[in-house]
Amino acid sequence: MSTISDVVKDRRVYSIDADKTVLEGARFMMEHNIGALPVTRNGELVGIFSERDIMNRVVATGRGPGATKITEVMTSNPKTVSPSESIENCIFMMREFGFRHVLIAEGKELKGLVSQRDLFLRYISHQEAERRRMVG
Repeated sequence: MSTISDVVKDRRVYSIDADKTVLEGARFMMEHNIGALPVTRNGELVGIFSERDIMNRVVATGRGPGATKITEVMTSNPKTVSPSESIENCIFMMREFGFRHVLIAEGKELKGLVSQRDLFLRYISHQEAERRRMVG
């Protein structure tokens, strides 16, 4: 059975400091084409900041992105999975809680982030490989 670390094993882990502004976070996400960022303070995981947070907690409420700190609008103490968690359990958790991104951590140490898109692409890749195996 594949683990969640198999999905993200060769990927760089991006994160942002809790004291950065929403504007800095949005620009960082745009530059790296990502929809969510783990949030750290002194190297420890403290939250997750997503496009949804920008829309619901900043834009829709009329807050200024240049004056609002990420720590004010992030999701604090997010649910995480361990690197050894199965892909199936991670998918269940995403569906159960309505998450599009799940943080991978050991305690407060960030190990990565997995998105629904990552899991979908892995599923498609496996389906294509299976089809090729059946044909070939």
